[in-house]
Amino acid sequence: MDSKIYDILKREKRRQFNTVELIASENFASEDVRYLCSTIFTNKYAEGYPGARYYNGCEHMDEIERLAQSLVEALYGVKHSNVQPHSGANANTAVYQAFLKPGDTILGMDLASGGHLSHGARVNQSGKIYNAEHYGVDKNGWIDYDAVRDQAKHSQPKMIVAGASAYPRQIDWAKFREIADEVGAYLLVDMAHYSGLIAGGSYDSPMEHADVVTSTTHKTLRGPRGGMILWNNSDYTKRINSGIFPGTQGGPLMNIIAAKAQCYSEALDLQFQTYAKRVVENAQAMAEVFQEQGVKMVTGGTDSHIILIDLSDSAMSGQEAADRLEAEGITVNKNGIPNDPRNFIETSGIRIGTAAETTRGKNTKWFKTLAERIAVSLR
Repeated sequence: MDSKIYDILKREKRRQFNTVELIASENFASEDVRYLCSTIFTNKYAEGYPGARYYNGCEHMDEIERLAQSLVEALYGVKHSNVQPHSGANANTAVYQAFLKPGDTILGMDLASGGHLSHGARVNQSGKIYNAEHYGVDKNGWIDYDAVRDQAKHSQPKMIVAGASAYPRQIDWAKFREIADEVGAYLLVDMAHYSGLIAGGSYDSPMEHADVVTSTTHKTLRGPRGGMILWNNSDYTKRINSGIFPGTQGGPLMNIIAAKAQCYSEALDLQFQTYAKRVVENAQAMAEVFQEQGVKMVTGGTDSHIILIDLSDSAMSGQEAADRLEAEGITVNKNGIPNDPRNFIETSGIRIGTAAETTRGKNTKWFKTLAERIAVSLR
């Protein structure tokens, strides 16, 4: 290996093993998942789908992709899946292309309220190609479903996007289904942050409510970096698959699909349910300490792995807080909060997640002690 590359790899390994990892969108994949990412599956082009490839020599590619599909469908109790998306954003882009035309209206959570760039942010292609309208949260950071309904009736979207990247509470998927039905919209659920918790039974599943569900595979699900799409209606299959290939991607990453199959297999193990439960318990243990220590949190707590700390009343910005904690060996990320008084570079919040350190076996006592350390640092 090139010595410079190897040196960077060693230093990153040292950083990961010697810091406390609290970034909510990160986790530690198993050795088997990491191994499969680097196997000779990476050598093979497999454009198309199992049984209908554009390249010869794909019999084993068909096998591994079909296995990944059968595993993820069993994991979430759905009839159809596409495991080819390179990322969650790619999955969302393909779904938009499958169901919408340029200029159609989508209604997603505002980025400042906890939504994602690919839910219609103006700087993202989802906000450039489509007429993106947004719903937010109330003054305490909770989704106001009556306000979402009013916004949907006003904007008449063709698609409503539910899901978030910085919303700590349980999202009421059934309420979103009701609202979508009232205005005749498709309901897309982006469960990227919650997918591992959903697989483990510690967060409500959107599968019976959504027309289509997208997700990443590397956050709480603990797999390789990638995306996936799930659905039940067979009439959607051709358009969704076409939205991925040839609509938005070329050849699938077969090494990553193999690693996805492994992470689905791991998540089907009963031990994963215990893991998911502990992730939420650990987050709620931290939130209890923050509450006792007077650390302000958006919504006052959490139902998931996410805690969003509100520093709007502090002289310290989210950027400063994240940098201070990193200097102490604790990695978090700055994050905007609802009605943030600071700009998106400084922010007035930090986002904390418990999935990665729970993977390392940390318990509620450890997380409570950690929360006390963080509370002191934020003073």
